[in-house]
Amino acid sequence: MGPSVDAGRARYPYAEVVMHPTPTSPAAPTLTPISTVLTPSERLRVDAAGEGLYRAMHRESLDDVVRDVKERGASAVLVSVQRCDAPASQGLARLVREFPRVSTVALLSQVSERTPETMMSLGRSGVQRMIDVRDARGWRELRQVLMVSSIDDVQQLALGCIATDLAGAPADCLRFFAFLFSCAPRVSTVRRLSRELEVLPSTLMSRFFRAGLPAPKRYLAMARLIRAARLFENRGFSVANVSNHLDYSSPQSFGRHVRTLLRVTAVEFRQQYDGAAMLEHFRSELVLPHLVALRQLTPLSSPPGWTPSRRSVVASRGSDAARTMRTLPTTMH
Repeated sequence: MGPSVDAGRARYPYAEVVMHPTPTSPAAPTLTPISTVLTPSERLRVDAAGEGLYRAMHRESLDDVVRDVKERGASAVLVSVQRCDAPASQGLARLVREFPRVSTVALLSQVSERTPETMMSLGRSGVQRMIDVRDARGWRELRQVLMVSSIDDVQQLALGCIATDLAGAPADCLRFFAFLFSCAPRVSTVRRLSRELEVLPSTLMSRFFRAGLPAPKRYLAMARLIRAARLFENRGFSVANVSNHLDYSSPQSFGRHVRTLLRVTAVEFRQQYDGAAMLEHFRSELVLPHLVALRQLTPLSSPPGWTPSRRSVVASRGSDAARTMRTLPTTMH
């Protein structure tokens, strides 16, 4: 601790120091990753079409694409019709079968004598969408398709159900639930959740406690399991893949998380819940029994007449337990 702080404590032995958080610049938005097997000319045009929307990982084989889906969270796969020979069709069939929730799109940029046969082969492989990008309309359609694929439909379902359940609730209560289902996987603690929502962790927890509601930590943990159940609908994902997607420290950590919340193993969780079933569990445990309290909850709003001040912000360091500290006097004698 610096000498100025020691001097302050010597003069004011009962005073403690407020640790102010260091200002940080906002993080750049994360682009949705997609994996491709394309011709060189198609790669350039796909990159240009997806500027600001997605990040294309260009690969030479479907084996590399499968690794992108498992390990790097690719939300869609884009395959050139020109690159689809017989072995590729077999690999596509396996990809579609094992990862049905990952959009697989065929891209047609030019026509050759083999094109009709290749398109029939793609259909037999289970590829249900082909986009003709030989004119500008096709590129607009591609952007739209990939934009939709970046939004998980179980998240949309969750937001719709919760908005209906909590009709008439304060805006910041709805904002809390909307963030639960749309935040990045790295938001895994109440501390980080509070930082993103611009509220102190102690304030957020106390407002739920005073309202007689489950802790915000439980809402966050259950929302993460909805995402996990959705990912497990892809048979090609292992427990390790899902834990990696959701930013758990290890598959063992994910297993402990599941056992703590649901009293089942990770394998039993996979067998018993899909995304929709886990959403219903979330609603039946954390929303529907607490409708009256939730419809009056304002977890993020500041009290009337309160003005935020840097000197009122206490930064927690080390453990999750917040440490309340008083400021040193502004005038030193």
